[in-house]
Order: sequence, then C-alpha cells, then structure tokens
Amino acid sequence: MSESIVLEDADGIASPTREFNPRAFIKSFGCQMNVYDAERMADLAAEAGYREAARVEDADLVILNTCHIRERASEKIYSELGKLRELKVERGRAGRPTMLVVAGCVAQAEGWEILRRQPAVDIVVGPQSYHRLAQLLRQARVRPGVVDTDFPAEDKFSRLPAPRPDAIRRRGVAAFVTVQEGCDKFCSFCVVPYTRGAEASRPVAAILDEIARLAEAGVREVTLLGQNVNAYHGLNRQGQAIGLAGLIRAAAATPGICRVRYTTSHPNDMSDDLIAAHRDIPALAPYLHLPVQSGSDSVLKSMNRRHRVADYLDIVASVRAARPDMALSSDFIVGYPGETDADFDQTLALVQAVGFASAYAFKYSARPGTPAADMSSQIDEATKARRLAALQALIEEQRQAFNRATIGRRVEVLFEKPGRREGQVVGRSPTMQAVFAEGPRSLIGALAEVEILAAEPHSLRGRIVSTAS
Repeated sequence: MSESIVLEDADGIASPTREFNPRAFIKSFGCQMNVYDAERMADLAAEAGYREAARVEDADLVILNTCHIRERASEKIYSELGKLRELKVERGRAGRPTMLVVAGCVAQAEGWEILRRQPAVDIVVGPQSYHRLAQLLRQARVRPGVVDTDFPAEDKFSRLPAPRPDAIRRRGVAAFVTVQEGCDKFCSFCVVPYTRGAEASRPVAAILDEIARLAEAGVREVTLLGQNVNAYHGLNRQGQAIGLAGLIRAAAATPGICRVRYTTSHPNDMSDDLIAAHRDIPALAPYLHLPVQSGSDSVLKSMNRRHRVADYLDIVASVRAARPDMALSSDFIVGYPGETDADFDQTLALVQAVGFASAYAFKYSARPGTPAADMSSQIDEATKARRLAALQALIEEQRQAFNRATIGRRVEVLFEKPGRREGQVVGRSPTMQAVFAEGPRSLIGALAEVEILAAEPHSLRGRIVSTAS
C-alpha cells in the first residue's frame, strides 16, 4: 500500500511535477521496547505511504530509533548521523531528497542539541511522541528542524495504527507487546525515568485486542514488555486494576497463543501472585529475567535499588519452588562508583549461589544527569575491565553448563525461521535457548517436541520427535 507523496519546497509550495513512491528505513538500537517502537513507527510510515526499504541507500525516510542506556550511546548516534548526512547530500544531488529522523531515548535526552550538532537532521522525536510522526513529517517538509520531546497527555498507543496482517507475518511468529512504560524507581545510574517518564500501564482491553490481532495473523508467542513490566496495573473494562499475573492469564487464553513471556522485571515488584502464575499457567514460559545489578548490599543501597541480596535470593527460592525448571537471567553492573574488590567478590558469590541460564554484564558508564555520574568515587577503566572479564567468564561457564544439562531431554520448541542450512528450522525452547533441527519450513509457527542431541557454542542441536499444529 503506497500512495504518491507530493514534495514541498522550503516555502511549503508543492512541486507540481515531483511525485514518487517513497521508502522508509528504520534502524533500532537497544532494548526490546525499542524493537516494538520501531515496528510501530514502520506501521505509521506505511500508513503515510512509505514502503519498506531493504537498504538505507534506497530510503527517502531514515529513522534512527535510539537507546541511551549503554556507554557513549550519544556519540555512536552522532557518528551514524555523520554518515547519513553524506548519504543525504549524495541523494539530494541525484534529485532524491532524504528526511532524517532521530527517535527514542537519545532524542528525548538530547533534544535540540542533536540539531545543533547535526543540522542535517529533520526531526527529533522522543519515545512518548512518535505517534505524531505523520504530522511531524508534514511540518519538516515545510521547515526542517522539528523537535517533539513532550510527554503528551493523550495515550500514544490509542493513536497508533493497527499493523497490517502482512506486516505481522513478515515479522515472524513471536512478537513483542508493550504493556507498561516508564519507571518510578530512580536507580541512581539510570536515565529511564527521565527519558520514558513515570510508570504507566496500558488498559487490559487494548492489550488483549492487540494480541488477538497478532494471533489472527499467525503469531504464536508474545512477550509482554515494560521498563518495570511486573509493576503493571492496567484497568479492565470494569475499571478494576489488574496486575501482570491477571494480564498473563488473559493473554494465554487468547486463541492461537501458545506461549507467553514478560520482561523486564524489578525484584521489588515480584509479587506472590506473579510467582504463582508460573506454577499455574502452562503457557507462561519458565524463564525469568530479573536484574539484580550487584551482589553487594552496600552497592545496591548506593544504586537506590531498595532491595537487598537476601531479598533477591528469597525471590529466587520462591520462583524455583513454584516452577522447578525455571531458567533465570539477570543484569549486572561492574565498577559502579565506590565498588570495592570485596563488593565485587560478593557479586561473584551471588552468581555462584543462583546459577544463571544466562546473564548480561556491563561496565558502569556515567549517564549525564543521573546521581551516580556526580559521585566522586569513580572506578578506573582497567579495574572495570578486569572485573567485567571475570564476571562474564563465570556467566558463560554457567550458560554452557545449563545448555549441556539439556542434552538427552525432550523440550517443546516453537520454530520461528529457516536455519542456515537447507532443510533446517530454528526455534526457541521454553527457557529461551536457540534450537535447530532437521525439518521442513512448514514447521515454522508450530510447536514440536525435540530431543536435544548436542550443545553447540550458541545453540542446541535436536531431533524432532513429534509436532503439533
């Protein structure tokens, strides 16, 4: 579905002879919520008449959906924009104007500074305002340099177009659905409260309607997303607040949905009913990503995490009592200001005590505007690198041990795509392991019982035992 767009010159006068069927290219950085936002921006672009461009060189509209969490995130975006500026100039000489949009959390944090440093950018739009994309494009055609980083009162999700069935099918049989945004925790290292705003939950009916549309187009697995997804408290049609456990139960009952996941959780919001949901809802995958960040109580206090190591271990014990086959994942920050060798040793001890199926570890990097950035006890890079290497080695050892323990077992795999070799299909186990096996492409979208034969470095190799549609 592509309509002709009439270009306007700098004075807003439509060019009488210049029409084309435009293409859009969207590049997303960072978390799963950015993946979801990028897909919704693609839906907005499609509604405005843009077709998808496979290459940035072919795009009349380029959107960078940015993330502000990792180290030097802003500088990486400016480097990317420098290359895009050259592409924009080159395409302009050939009579193909290009619009550049910076969206996401870097856009929210930097705002007008992006235009100052890179005037080739036409639009800067934050994660709470991208539903206005079509309007912003119209404004920027008249006068480039539009910035929208407001936190509007209207519900952006109600302003987003429903994705077309063909777009859903192209994206695969597993889909993300944002159910909660923002954060009220104010961890001292984190910019999310400033870039995504306060915690807010979508209405139950709107989420279930979206999941139903996804299922009708062939989606079989949904991951419910939120900055603090287990703080979800959306209203049902009767105006009652429903927690994440209730939402999961309703999502799992949607015809066609066979597996439900959720991420990312905060230990302080890991309620008893959510833990019980892992025991009681078969479609809820036995996989929990629960960031702890450090194994030191003193570091956790400095981080303003509001939980202690003992609290975290109690949650782990309760989760495993409810679901013995639960796979656990986490996030860790090493080299946080003031972290001593003894503090770091306590983090290693926590990892040893829990035994993770996977985890993510990062060196602390200061985010401007956060309390930790101004702390005097910053750790030198060499110490951070040494600690990171030690922690990642332990995490990898545990990951490989978890995968090897699967050999000889039968697991239920949802096949998602063809494998690298002809005659292979690839999917995910309930515990998020990549599994490949010999089988026809017709298995994509189907659940199959697979016997695990071997653990490769980054995946499992299996043999299909039986399938179900």
